[in-house]
Amino acid sequence: MSPRTRTDMAFPFHADRRGRTAHARPAEHVHDLVEQLLFTSPGERVMRPDFGCGLLDLVFAPNTPELVSTLELSVQAALQRWLGDLVEVVNLDIESGDDAVRVHLSYVVRATGAVREDVFEGRAA
Repeated sequence: MSPRTRTDMAFPFHADRRGRTAHARPAEHVHDLVEQLLFTSPGERVMRPDFGCGLLDLVFAPNTPELVSTLELSVQAALQRWLGDLVEVVNLDIESGDDAVRVHLSYVVRATGAVREDVFEGRAA
């Protein structure tokens, strides 16, 4: 019997050029999971009300060093709690602008040992 190959759905959900559910490569899937965690507000998911970071809730909050430090701790804790088995955070930096929040994240994908550096940006709707 051959081992099953794992396939992950792409985020956001969409169809590929064949009309089937689009899949994501492992590195893309981890990126998608981080993005979902960062931009989901606590209470937004019905069965997991404590999932998320709530970054977008703070887009229009006063941009103070204390707020950014608190946000960095909150994001670090959420990444450890929800994705700690998949990623190890190397560096985290959050910038809050007039209408956007940018998260500069460097992390190691535990399954492969690959280091990724991504920027996640959320804008107010």
